[in-house]
Amino acid sequence: MDVRLLLENTLPGLGYELVDFEMTPGGGFRVFMDKPGGITVEDCVLVSNHLTRVFMVENVDYERLEVSSPGLDRPLKKEADFVRFAGSLAKIKTRMPIEQQKKFTGRLAGVENDSVLLEVDGRTVVIPFANIDKARIEPEF
Repeated sequence: MDVRLLLENTLPGLGYELVDFEMTPGGGFRVFMDKPGGITVEDCVLVSNHLTRVFMVENVDYERLEVSSPGLDRPLKKEADFVRFAGSLAKIKTRMPIEQQKKFTGRLAGVENDSVLLEVDGRTVVIPFANIDKARIEPEF
């Protein structure tokens, strides 16, 4: 059973978005979810209880299940994430260097031609989605 696919099909029906999913050493799962207005402890309890039952029905073997919000430094995974958080400060690490660097911090300026536009020090850096290793929102206080 593809657990990621199971989560992608289950969470939206409960009103949540799957942000990320990790397998942990020892056979555990970490599920990061979000919804408009943010995630509460009650949301985590509700989803954890629901997923426990779904995993039992689907015969998903696991040791531990952790359900939480993505946090203030939310990972950006899908194209829709980069569109949704346009104007936000973000950190992006690339697989291959762009302009002799692999780490960028700047404002998300949109998406164009399968690339993220990032405003860095007054210039726009074009980062193809295929070259993004990791991307996260950079919290501002």
